[in-house]
Amino acid sequence: MEGDFGVLAPPVALHAAAPEMLAAAWLVLRETLIVPGLASRAAKEAVATAVSASNACPYCAMIHNSALTVLGPRRRDQLATDDPELDVVVEWVMSVDNPGKPVNPQIPAEQFADLAGVAVLLHYLNRMVNVFLRDIPLPPGVPEFTLPPVLWILGRQMAAAARQAHLPGAALGLLPAADLPADLSWAAGNDTVAQAYARACAAIDDAGARALPANIRALVSDNLARWHGGPRGISRVWVEELIAPLPAGQRPLARLALLVAFASYQVDPAVIERCRQVGASDRTLVELSSWAAMAAARRVGNLLPMRG
Repeated sequence: MEGDFGVLAPPVALHAAAPEMLAAAWLVLRETLIVPGLASRAAKEAVATAVSASNACPYCAMIHNSALTVLGPRRRDQLATDDPELDVVVEWVMSVDNPGKPVNPQIPAEQFADLAGVAVLLHYLNRMVNVFLRDIPLPPGVPEFTLPPVLWILGRQMAAAARQAHLPGAALGLLPAADLPADLSWAAGNDTVAQAYARACAAIDDAGARALPANIRALVSDNLARWHGGPRGISRVWVEELIAPLPAGQRPLARLALLVAFASYQVDPAVIERCRQVGASDRTLVELSSWAAMAAARRVGNLLPMRG
């Protein structure tokens, strides 16, 4: 990770309690964001920054905006660039937050798998970061006034790594080969991205089956199938109503899974503690969150507007 990405990225390292999830997160990040494709690295970082901002994930937004500052045009803010082509990419990926609003993105068809792959990746990682990391990319106890130089250094390290050669598929061996699910058909335009997602999602689905009963997975999946993008609201009343019919021992896990999928920024220590009270280990928490985060990210991937 340090060699290919430039940093030992905490958003990936946080998966360490569940090694298969660690492999899945790194595999998808490497083969979508880092490996050169038909979309530029600057376009990919613009997508990553915009998605992170829309998901209220300041940690990831800061990191990817710093990378874009070095790799692409200087940013005016996290949702605008000084490059019209990148602005179109940002408008395209942000359209998911405005269901029903007409959008006419001029995304080249050959770049769709690359850019959609990065968007789905960040919708996944943002949710994991919101649950397990701080709002800013600094270790606990480090004063916030050190943030600008830290971000500058991280951006330079990521940019230096980006200029190296990265062979497609070098990380695929971390997980077994798998068939591409139908809801990931958008990835078929790039064989490496398709296989990365197929392998990662197979491992994550297996983890979800270990961490969550079938009825909770069905509850999350059914609600995602009816979701067309956008926030669920500032309160958590909706989640309490959804889990009320469940047995008391299942409600903490269901609450966490639903919040990760729909409002990860609302997960607080009390939500995690309730899961621990019903026996959830570190591995279970990571596997549960990974499954819910990827289920939501996969849904978003199917909401991204295809080029007509």
